[in-house]
Amino acid sequence: MSLFAKLSGLKENISLSQHTTFRIGGPAKYFLVVRDEADFKKAVRVAREAKMPFYVLGGGSNMLVADQGFAGLVIKIQNVKIKSQNFKAKDKIIEVEAGFLFNKLIIDSVRENYAGIEWGFGIPGTIGGAICGNAGRLGEDISGVVRAVRVLDKNLTEKELTAPQCAFGYRESRFKKTGEIILGATLRLRKKEPTAIAEKFNAAKAVILHSPRFPSAGCAFKNYQTTGPQDPLLKNHPELEQRVRGGKIGVGFLIDQAGMKGQKVGGAQVWDGHANYIINTGGATAADVRLLMRNVTEAVGSKYGLALEPEVRFLGF
Repeated sequence: MSLFAKLSGLKENISLSQHTTFRIGGPAKYFLVVRDEADFKKAVRVAREAKMPFYVLGGGSNMLVADQGFAGLVIKIQNVKIKSQNFKAKDKIIEVEAGFLFNKLIIDSVRENYAGIEWGFGIPGTIGGAICGNAGRLGEDISGVVRAVRVLDKNLTEKELTAPQCAFGYRESRFKKTGEIILGATLRLRKKEPTAIAEKFNAAKAVILHSPRFPSAGCAFKNYQTTGPQDPLLKNHPELEQRVRGGKIGVGFLIDQAGMKGQKVGGAQVWDGHANYIINTGGATAADVRLLMRNVTEAVGSKYGLALEPEVRFLGF
């Protein structure tokens, strides 16, 4: 039986450029939108049985798709069930599916005066993607509100992991390594006065106002995490001490100092406004972006002896 017979709504050769925030990338061999968890699980099972490579796509941020596309099945999740209950008077426990938009959850929570994710206003993508990459900003990240995550493991067995089991780190989680598929999560938000929430919510708005208006994947590289007084970068470049914020140095500054701000390859450019963004000025290819990222990495490595780590995930390469 063919994939088309098993998966209702399956399409062929769908351009992924329209499904990513970078607006770059070739076609998926197969493409399926799922709107409930049962169909999501079925699509994963069918792909596994067919030994078909597959990729779970949320909001399409923080990723770069190859120009030749992806020779497998892309499952775009739009499962958005959510339920909540009050807990200990001032807290709210939320059970939310992976396809729920992170920004919508933020707006709904702030409207009801619940704090914990207001710092993320404007971050694109889904809850599943935010958890996988431990999305964060302004010194906070989503791991701070996660109580549990429901996943499908490689044997298609559903299980629930506690927050410590998720092995969250800076823009990291176990899910980037294990192949487990996030189905949903349980979050805990705290009731606060509107004025207490407004500070970070307004700071997040300011970040959005200073973000590029051209398509991009978000930050191209992870910020540098310092390791303390004996940090090799700080020992060799003590002038960077003043750039440390929360144990990290923003690599946008390092890229700028390496002379790469504004540099272009084809339609891809290191954004003039913040050098840790690579933008699509029009007609950029994935090859353009990859070469530009390589040039940036080499320039920063030459100046600082530092190997930048991509924050962008790559599909089809």
